[in-house]
Amino acid sequence: MSAITASLVKELREKSGAGMMDCKKALTEANGDLDAAIDWLRTKGLATASKKSGRVAAEGLVAVKTEGTTGAIVEVNAETDFVGRNEDFQKLVGDIASVVASVGDDLDAVKAAAYPGSSDTVEATLTNAIATIGENMSLRRAQALTVSNGVVASYIHNAVTDGLGKIGILVALESEGDADRLTALGKQLAMHIAATNPQSISVDDLDQSLVERERQVLSDQARESGKPEEIIAKMVEGRINKFYQDVVLLKQTFVIDGENTVEKAIDLVAKEIGSPIKLTAMVRFAVGEGIEKEESDFAAEVAAAVSS
Repeated sequence: MSAITASLVKELREKSGAGMMDCKKALTEANGDLDAAIDWLRTKGLATASKKSGRVAAEGLVAVKTEGTTGAIVEVNAETDFVGRNEDFQKLVGDIASVVASVGDDLDAVKAAAYPGSSDTVEATLTNAIATIGENMSLRRAQALTVSNGVVASYIHNAVTDGLGKIGILVALESEGDADRLTALGKQLAMHIAATNPQSISVDDLDQSLVERERQVLSDQARESGKPEEIIAKMVEGRINKFYQDVVLLKQTFVIDGENTVEKAIDLVAKEIGSPIKLTAMVRFAVGEGIEKEESDFAAEVAAAVSS
């Protein structure tokens, strides 16, 4: 049997796009014959797409779809920002958002659903796109919102085309008021959320562990002033209220008018349309947030694969 060297594995990986371990296995099966190994990978369906998944996909696009009382948002990642300008990739992400709007936001259900206009599933279509476009891609997350009465509105920041961009927001408004006016308000709220990235809609929704951490820090800072505890308590409460204004949506100053709180702005529109408005949900997706991009040593990766 021919020796399976690191350079041979590397060459096969570059020619096939398959994963490191698959390349090693293919060469083993083919007794070190490079062409036979490529054929083996093709037979197994590994020569293009399926094992690009080892590469970090932290770029990509967010897509939103809204229609009346329903809305969907999805993030599909790729390896480079360049792919976000690829029309085929843009269509893929937009179509997946349509699937989410139809079947809901359970990722397994979305992947198993039929891709629009095709006999393939979403998952199979994504795999084919990886092979065609040549980068690892992943359906990272999705969310669907619904209201019984009212609208689900959306906004895309840094849009590359209609409904697609780097930051996407959905806002759900429950109301029996005029749908067009609600949609206009919803878009304004979504724009505000894009700019401020609030942590919750209301104070009650805010993670209490976050509040307690902030309270502890503020208390420690206030005690350094040497003031009595009763004064410190008042100082802390004042600063906690300022904290709420920073991170709670309804307490923030509405960026659209720069004057009213978001809560007040919603109330003003409610009076205008003659119907109460309740902001029931918000979703904000930014491409790649929370994904750690790792720098890899390719030579070490090859050596490790060959020696394992």
